[in-house]
Amino acid sequence: QVQLVESGGGLVQPGGSLRLSCAASWYTLADYAIGWFRQAPGKEREGVSYISATGLSTIYADSVKGRFTISRDDAKNTVLLQMNSLRPEDTAVYYCAATQYCSSRDCLASYRYRTWGQGTQVTVSS
Repeated sequence: QVQLVESGGGLVQPGGSLRLSCAASWYTLADYAIGWFRQAPGKEREGVSYISATGLSTIYADSVKGRFTISRDDAKNTVLLQMNSLRPEDTAVYYCAATQYCSSRDCLASYRYRTWGQGTQVTVSS
């Protein structure tokens, strides 16, 4: 089973940037589509972004469009989430997850994903 590890979280001021990484252990991440999700205290887990196994298809939640960019680095067996123009409402634990199938309707739905990382905290505050 794929094991995922997120990194790159931290504390950043509003308007700042962070880059999150999702790395796989023992498996080729390129065989899987990857989603990024986040969960803030007291809120439900929210789908943020998705990238297909080929990297040709990406999806973004409306709340992050134009600010976040998802990409694959197959040479390093990682998926990246570049987060720019961060806002306090982006504060959450961010998770990456792997799936072998989803449709355009549900690639940001957590039920499509079987394998999850442990999460990395992102805090946006002055």
